[in-house]
Amino acid sequence: MDISIMIGDVRGPATAADLKDQVTAADGLGVWAAQALGWDALTALVVAGTHAPGIRLGTAVVPVRQRHPLLLAGQALSVQAATGNRLTLGIGAGIGAMTGGMFGLPTDQPVRYLREYLSILLPLLRGEPVTHTGRFLTSIGTVELPATAPPPVLLAALGPAMLRLAGSSTDGAITWMTGPRTLESHVVPLIREAAPAPPRIVAGLPVCVTGDEAGARSRITERFGMAGQVPEYRAVLDREGVTGPADVAVVGDEETVARAVQRLEDTGITEFAAAPFGDPAEQRRTTTLLRDLASARPVAHPEARRGPDAR
Repeated sequence: MDISIMIGDVRGPATAADLKDQVTAADGLGVWAAQALGWDALTALVVAGTHAPGIRLGTAVVPVRQRHPLLLAGQALSVQAATGNRLTLGIGAGIGAMTGGMFGLPTDQPVRYLREYLSILLPLLRGEPVTHTGRFLTSIGTVELPATAPPPVLLAALGPAMLRLAGSSTDGAITWMTGPRTLESHVVPLIREAAPAPPRIVAGLPVCVTGDEAGARSRITERFGMAGQVPEYRAVLDREGVTGPADVAVVGDEETVARAVQRLEDTGITEFAAAPFGDPAEQRRTTTLLRDLASARPVAHPEARRGPDAR
């Protein structure tokens, strides 16, 4: 299992200097950027990649309802061109309350929408022309960027149908706020069953190495508590048998967190995307431990990707 860290808004409001500091502190770990209410995730990765040549980069994730596949393909391949083909493109349907409430966009039939979206996006990432008029989308055109490789594509997936789509049509899945019991009994088996080749399975959780576990969990509830009230995350939290995000976060001293990371590895995931949480000292302590744990593990995959022809 690889270990990587999340940078940017998921850790709190971030300046360009903050991104530089976070990716520099990662010191060889892969980095992921989420699309939230601040930084554009793909732009954040270009900033990060500039300061850390060779580091693996990924989005976790870019919601696609508000980005036409021609637009997203152009953005993703631009990141590839700017960073030397280091991107993994994580995409998702988006949280319904945000997609509908903030953008006024439809939120129904997310699996059907993603299936159609992928049928357009994946050829575009390979530089192929697309002529498509479908139930949800019309797309006519191509994206041409010389010397760029199609990035591996991962799908944000929590429910059974989306997990099967991730396995059958993309390189794997990304989860957020999903605990080890649910990863082991639900996520990993379903996606492996649907995948024609070994899939990447990336699990994201807040992590805080601290001497004040109760206080940290209280702060996590304040920061991420809304996730426990939306249907998408409520379903996996209920499946895990917990009340809210603080109950699946990885929190404690170095020994406690190391045991929790080992438990995550035992679930069968291929990468743990840790979001360091807490005050600056706690985040530094967390990143240091994650680097130490990563250095003690063999690399799970060079890129752990299936080729474009396998999608």
